[in-house]
Amino acid sequence: MTQVSRRRLLGFAGAGVALAGAGAAAGAGLDHALSGPEAHAAPDLVPFHGVHQAGIVTPTQEHLHFAALDVTTKDRAKLVSLLRKWTDAARRMTGGQEVVPNGAVGGSAAAPPGDTGEALDLPAASLTLTIGFGPSLFDDRFGLADRRPPALADLPAFPKDNLDPARSGGDLCIQACANDPQVAVHAVRNLVRLGFGTTEVRWSQLGFGRSASTSRSQVTPRNLFGFKDGTNNLKAEDTDALAQHVWVAPGDGPDWMAGGSYLVTRRIRMHIETWDRSPLREQEQIVGRTKGTGAPLGQSAEFDPVDLHVGGANGEPLVPADAHIRLASAENLNGVRILRRGYNFVDGSDGVGHLEAGLFFICFNRDPRTQFVPMQKVLSAKDAMMEYLEHTGSALFAVPPGVTETGYWGESLFG
Repeated sequence: MTQVSRRRLLGFAGAGVALAGAGAAAGAGLDHALSGPEAHAAPDLVPFHGVHQAGIVTPTQEHLHFAALDVTTKDRAKLVSLLRKWTDAARRMTGGQEVVPNGAVGGSAAAPPGDTGEALDLPAASLTLTIGFGPSLFDDRFGLADRRPPALADLPAFPKDNLDPARSGGDLCIQACANDPQVAVHAVRNLVRLGFGTTEVRWSQLGFGRSASTSRSQVTPRNLFGFKDGTNNLKAEDTDALAQHVWVAPGDGPDWMAGGSYLVTRRIRMHIETWDRSPLREQEQIVGRTKGTGAPLGQSAEFDPVDLHVGGANGEPLVPADAHIRLASAENLNGVRILRRGYNFVDGSDGVGHLEAGLFFICFNRDPRTQFVPMQKVLSAKDAMMEYLEHTGSALFAVPPGVTETGYWGESLFG
């Protein structure tokens, strides 16, 4: 695959980008530069503008840097100004450019660089940046209390939760996904830097090895239990299903959310050492699939339809009553589906000889009250896999619709 460096892309944009400065004109310069034959030499660029934000149905990249932030100012104008700056920077970084022209080394030697520089000469690596607004943003600080969507209701406590407040919540979130981990880290780092004095990081999470596919062009990945994960996930090609289960429709709530979605994160520690001592047959019964092919129990191939009614020799269902795929199935949940977009993580060890590892679960849904919440209530109470899982972090965010070429993140809310 041909890769186009940030430095080359700056050359393609020409003097028009350099003269435009940070703002919509910079994005226009880049769009113009990539509209000719050279655009076909940059397959690692994901369009930033659109009806929906990128990073939701975009084919899931291999690496994640997710950050939740708290807003430290009470000045609405400063917050809006930051969202504009973030959008301008995101336009450039997702297009393979520095945060500002010549930002890393081309500015004054007596001033901090405008770009931290660790992504110089790296390709864009299919970078996407997605922003969301947490329930806590809709308090009395910014005059938004009456604009909080009903669907952005605080998540309830679920059985067996062991949530760490330091890993939960947040006024804002930034999701950076890329096929190069340094590109994702660079993007979040620079947006955080732009927020100094206006926001501060509440918590963040690095992820690797996507744990779901969002396109039929992708193979199903494996989680840290060694099983294929997300076989029945919604896909970008399922446009009717996405409209039903992912995208907020006009009339669902406040107008500013139409075209958006709701993002739920759950940091799920997986007790992999205990799992690794469990017999293969027990593992497969807990999941409801074979470990090798990923086929549902009683079937022969991964994508064979799950049959929750096929019985074994003893008359019991081959997919046990407490199997994960049974409890999470749309059939069991009266048609409820979500779009998963999670990642594996390993955050060192816990100090007592075990890996601090697991799944950073991310999902997008049209209304968490009728989708994620009932699903998680069932799983947390009945799923046999819960013996090996510990939910240690949780957050919910309203993800506004996409950005126009002259707009900014959250314009539908603040504009």
